[in-house]
Amino acid sequence: MTSDPPARRRRGPRPVPVPTAEGNEAEYGDILAVLGQQLGEKVAEATDPSGRRRLKGVHFEYAADPKAVHDMAGGAGYSLASNWFTQLLAQLAVANSITKSQLCVFLFVAGGQVPGTGITPYTQQEITDGLNKVAGQKGGKMITRSTVNRAVQALCGYNWVEKAGNGRIQINVRLWFHGNSTAQHEVLADIAEKHAHDPEAFPYAMGPEGAHQEELELDFGVDESFGTRKRTG
Repeated sequence: MTSDPPARRRRGPRPVPVPTAEGNEAEYGDILAVLGQQLGEKVAEATDPSGRRRLKGVHFEYAADPKAVHDMAGGAGYSLASNWFTQLLAQLAVANSITKSQLCVFLFVAGGQVPGTGITPYTQQEITDGLNKVAGQKGGKMITRSTVNRAVQALCGYNWVEKAGNGRIQINVRLWFHGNSTAQHEVLADIAEKHAHDPEAFPYAMGPEGAHQEELELDFGVDESFGTRKRTG
């Protein structure tokens, strides 16, 4: 008696089992479906005659990314300042390591920069008149032009500013700058070239050295012919 021949194995693709609600599609090797899940998208499915599913497309949606606008008082815009430097200003003022006139002159010219340049196109007389605007309205003591001149000289010595010719003042843009980072780097490159790329020159080396006590200048409104009144802080 001859035994029956073994049944031939049927050739051809096997249908892929349809996953149940509890099944994980990764178990059935459906890489495209898993990729679609990872992308957070629903993969469009269609069954071909072999029972395999084909990806028809993936749809992407991007949420809006609105840019907030600064809400700043006044119509002069705003500048970017070094947080380290703004705190240093306060510390130096408390320690009487800078004079009131130096602080006022620096803040006034820093707030008057032409955007993207670091340049304040004010003459010393314009700085004097600008600083005296409120004091003049209130009938109070006012700063003199000679005091402004001495303050500018001191600020240049600190490397917080430097003279740029024709009455203009160049702000140290590493401390205070009206403009974006691209414009700031362009200004820094111009300054570096002007100073032969000296790392100890403006705008890198900055004073005053230490927070030492020194004379506090209080000669606002005093005519130079009468001398300068000072007291030690």
